[in-house]
Amino acid sequence: MKILVTGGAGFIGSALVRQAVEAGHEVVNLDALTYAANLENVAPVAGNPNYAFAKADIRDREALDRVFAEHEPDAVMHLAAESHVDRSIDGPGDFIATNITGTYNMLEAARAFWTRRDKPEGFRFLHISTDEVYGSLGDTGLFTEETPYDPRSPYSASKASSDHLVRAWHETYGLPVLLTNCSNNYGPYHFPEKLIPVIIINALEGNPIPVYGKGENVRDWLYVEDHVEALLTVLGKGKVGRSYNVGGNNERQNIELVREVCRILDEMKPGAAPYSEQITYVTDRPGHDMRYAIDASRIRDELGWEPSVTVEEGLQKTVRWYLDNEAWWRPLWEAGAGKRHGTKS
Repeated sequence: MKILVTGGAGFIGSALVRQAVEAGHEVVNLDALTYAANLENVAPVAGNPNYAFAKADIRDREALDRVFAEHEPDAVMHLAAESHVDRSIDGPGDFIATNITGTYNMLEAARAFWTRRDKPEGFRFLHISTDEVYGSLGDTGLFTEETPYDPRSPYSASKASSDHLVRAWHETYGLPVLLTNCSNNYGPYHFPEKLIPVIIINALEGNPIPVYGKGENVRDWLYVEDHVEALLTVLGKGKVGRSYNVGGNNERQNIELVREVCRILDEMKPGAAPYSEQITYVTDRPGHDMRYAIDASRIRDELGWEPSVTVEEGLQKTVRWYLDNEAWWRPLWEAGAGKRHGTKS
C-alpha cells in the first residue's frame, strides 16, 4: 500500500513513517517543515526505496494537488497540525489556518484525486485527532466515541472543527474516511516543548522543573509506537465512516508523572541531589482541562488492538532515548523550544 502521511516529520507522524516503511508500505511524507518538524526524525528510513519526501504546506491547495498527482497514494493518513495548547493561547490564528483550513484543503485534494480515479473502493482518508475535543472529565467516567464535543482551548476547538469537516465530507460526498482520537502521546523524538521532554531536559540542565497549578491534572499516557500500531490497524481494518478512540490505559496525575521521570533519572543519571528537588509549581495555564481518560474498548473489540507498553516501561524507554540523543534535542532547546507559552491571556 502507498500511504501519504501528512506531518510525517513531526513527532507522531515520524513514528508512523518509520513503522510503516519498516512494515513494507510505500510512504510519501508530506511536511511543510515548520518549527516542530525535523527530517532527522525519519533518518532511519530516509534511504529506503519505499520512502519519499514531499515538502508542501497543507494550506497550499495547489501544492497538495501536485503531490496527489505525482505519487497517487492508496490512502491518506492526515496528522499535519498545530498541536501545542499553550501556543494556541498566544496565537490561535495559526491553528485555525492549519488545523481547519488545512484539513479542508486535504479533504478537497483527496476527494478530487479519488473522483478522478473513479472512486476506488480501497481508498481511505484517516484523520488523526485528539481526545481534547471532548473537553474535561470529572473524577470518574471515560471518553467514548459518542461523548459530545466540548473543546476548551483554541487548539482543541480547531481539532474539533477538523473532525466535523471530515465527517461532513464522508456524509456529503461519500469520501471513505476513518477517524481516531488519541490520548497524550510520549516517546522518542518528542519536540522539547511538551511535558515529558521538558521535565527530562530541565532536570538534566539543573533548572526548575515547572508543574502547572498543583499538578493534579490527569492524563492517559499512550506510548507513541503503540499509537502508530493502532493507526495502521485502523487503516487496514477499520469500518469506513467510523471513529476509534485510542488510549494507553495509563492514567496519571501530572505530578505523579513528573516524580516518576525524576525517579528514573535518579537511577539512570544520578545527580548530586534527587531531581525531584527541582520541581517548581507555576501559574496554571488558562482553560486547563482537569482530566482526560479514554475508553478504547471499540478498537479493542472490533479491531483487536490494545496498548502493549505500560507508562513505567514507556518512560524508561523515553528517558533513556533523551539521555542517548542529546545531539538531537540540544540545538532545539538552545533555540528556545522549552520556553513557556500561553501566558498572554
